[in-house]
Amino acid sequence: MDLKAVLQRFDGRSRLLVHALHSGAAGASNAQTIFNKQRRSDPDFTLIPFLETLCQQEACVSEDALVVKPLVCLFSEGFKRNLLCFLHLIHPGLPKDRVLHLLECLTQDDMENQWACALIKQLQRDIEGTRKGTILTSNCTGKLKSLCERFRNADAEGRWAACFEELEAEGKETNVPSQKKRKSDNMDPDGDAQEDHQSKRVKMDFWPCDEEERLTEEEEPKMRTSQLEQSDASVSQARSDVLGSLKNLPDHMKAAVPVIKELLDTESAWDESSVSALKVLHECDPNEVEVLCSMLGLSESSEQSLPQFCSCLLELSPDLSHSTACAVITHLLLAKILALTEPASRCLVTAVMSLCTRYPRPTCQALIEPVLQKGQTGSAQAELLCRLVVDCLEPHHRLLVFRTILGVSWDEGVLSVIHALLDSKLELSEEDFSLFTNQLCSQSPHFSKSMKFAKMLLSVLTKYQSHVNPACHHTLSSCLSFNETFLKKSLQAALKRISL
Repeated sequence: MDLKAVLQRFDGRSRLLVHALHSGAAGASNAQTIFNKQRRSDPDFTLIPFLETLCQQEACVSEDALVVKPLVCLFSEGFKRNLLCFLHLIHPGLPKDRVLHLLECLTQDDMENQWACALIKQLQRDIEGTRKGTILTSNCTGKLKSLCERFRNADAEGRWAACFEELEAEGKETNVPSQKKRKSDNMDPDGDAQEDHQSKRVKMDFWPCDEEERLTEEEEPKMRTSQLEQSDASVSQARSDVLGSLKNLPDHMKAAVPVIKELLDTESAWDESSVSALKVLHECDPNEVEVLCSMLGLSESSEQSLPQFCSCLLELSPDLSHSTACAVITHLLLAKILALTEPASRCLVTAVMSLCTRYPRPTCQALIEPVLQKGQTGSAQAELLCRLVVDCLEPHHRLLVFRTILGVSWDEGVLSVIHALLDSKLELSEEDFSLFTNQLCSQSPHFSKSMKFAKMLLSVLTKYQSHVNPACHHTLSSCLSFNETFLKKSLQAALKRISL
């Protein structure tokens, strides 16, 4: 396909989107950025001409025959995949009939990429608001049925229970002693009884045996006290086992621990050999990463050592996996941020921002979300989170943080983070904005005299007018009725200016 010739079918703005969707794996994100800029410069900008052009019939040669296909079918598989991802991001603001017509055009082509087929089906389900049928292919469905049959048979090789044998062995260390006794008493040394034992395990764990039922009222409190004391001892033993599991690590991982620990403790200069020592993180599975982080004492490391340590982490190539990055960020930073009672030090801020810039999604998952969910968002935590939102996170990561906030309890610190998110001009779907206004209404009685809450409402009414539908207008009106600040008249005037 001659891209230059095809581009002549599009107007100037649409050509920018076509180029963006051709830009490799980041095509969908690039197209969304361009689309947002176009809409900011022209609020009346619409993608209807772009969608209509993609659906135009175009003559082409297929298997030595001249056929007519929708223009979108002539593009590469990468372009189609990026286009579908782009539509998933922005479709709530587009005419449903135009998007569905484009999807029908795409289905006329024999798409080899199964992910693209699944994206088409999922987008159709989202637009039509239905969950009928499945997005799985017949081949995938068959494989899933085969797996289910294997897992159903406990005696089959590769059975489902085998996946949890190691976890069960670890779990026994923290079980209440009376439960351990019952399990050991019911263990059948004969291998043929294993399946029967597994099927009854849940019942044995939750239902008392005859001996326990015969406990008198005087014995029961003593039994519960003894169980609690022994359970605490088991938890302490389990922690010791985790720290002592260094001996189970491969030799090269053991050798890296004292090298890294010495550099952390002495705060000496990090060099190329220090980066080489950290490369061991690439070879760790999730359990080994936890052991290494515990042995290194990352949560107790000094803040002065953080910038150098993070610099070495950022020099690693390739980047850390998602799970490894989450574990390192949790151990290294979470406790320090939760413990803040005054503004974060320069060293801590530098470390957090550097890791957030390189690993934004792990930072959202392992740091920002836990801080918000623990309900400990004081002024120091809020100030740091606001800096991350403004300076480090991309729009889609800010949206993740926003959705997390909708599910946590609010305080003055959380209000500051919300205000920072709103000032960043979030691309909210109709559903997100509706949930947000409902949350505003439920929280408004608790913040009737809060200036932060009032300023946040004013930001909503001035910067997100296009999102306000009749239902949201009514909800916001109810919300303003609780406000007791001097901004109430300004809020009411801003609400009246919104035309429905």
